Amino acid sequence: MPTEKREFWLIILSFFLIYFVWGSTYLANAWGIKDVPPFMYAATRFICAGVALFGIARLMGPIEISREQLLNTIVCGFFFFAIGNGFVVWALLFIDTGISALIISFQPVLVVALLWAWKKEQPSFGVIIGLILGVVGMSFLVGQPNFSSNPQLLKGALAIFIAMLGWAWVSVWVPTANLPKSIFLSSSLQMFFGGLMLLIISTILGEYNEFDSNKITTTSVWIFLYLLFFGSIAAFTAFSYLLKKVSPEKVVTSTFVNPVVALFLGWWLNAEKFSGESIFAAVLLLSGVLFINGQMDDLWKWLNRSKVIKEKKIQ
Repeated sequence: MPTEKREFWLIILSFFLIYFVWGSTYLANAWGIKDVPPFMYAATRFICAGVALFGIARLMGPIEISREQLLNTIVCGFFFFAIGNGFVVWALLFIDTGISALIISFQPVLVVALLWAWKKEQPSFGVIIGLILGVVGMSFLVGQPNFSSNPQLLKGALAIFIAMLGWAWVSVWVPTANLPKSIFLSSSLQMFFGGLMLLIISTILGEYNEFDSNKITTTSVWIFLYLLFFGSIAAFTAFSYLLKKVSPEKVVTSTFVNPVVALFLGWWLNAEKFSGESIFAAVLLLSGVLFINGQMDDLWKWLNRSKVIKEKKIQ
């Protein structure tokens, strides 16, 4: 197969992984923690994924890392995986997968707000529109009567907000952080240390007392393996590959595809129902993400260019 054709299909496969596999992880995690306590489940997944990625990094070349880089990977592991993922998985005990994905779609809004407040990066007009849409959409989502009157839902939503804040903060910090040059080495250590911290949280909460190995079914094992190999290793590898092959603007489109996938799978496979307010909030939130990622700017440019071409043809 010619190199260009092979590269084309690799790009298609990579987009499939970051769109649909990452979108499906909400439901997979929700099913997985029915048999295993949430922090223990996430800890096992990321420790195993970290070890596997470290093996890949070792095969690709010698391991080179300074003390500062090692400490920075620990910080990333804490915010990305112990807080950013662990709290989300725990929240799935209380909130449906589709709603969880919708709340997390608010993430780009927090990142832009932090860049504005911390890095003094003035957002464009389109990004400000996205911020407003995101805030209004989130207010509609969590302001519903079933949210405000249900302590369990509020508990889950608060956990997700804490996770998003941690993820947003470290996302803003990472570009200036001194991390290993190897993406596989850096990610493997972040996942491994994040997994260790999740294990500590699990131990403190006494999850081992709740764990019953007899409850683990063959289905549970397959779900775990799916999350390990596809959700962590394959999807991350695809994400890294796309960053090298296509523009970042195209890669971040996963931000608004993932919630749509999660909503559909939750409805189809998990009998999840959504109110009219939730659907309206989804439209606002995803529109906000479109503005923040610059997709609306691209759409206007395309429409204007098409209009100019059409007028020239008429003339």
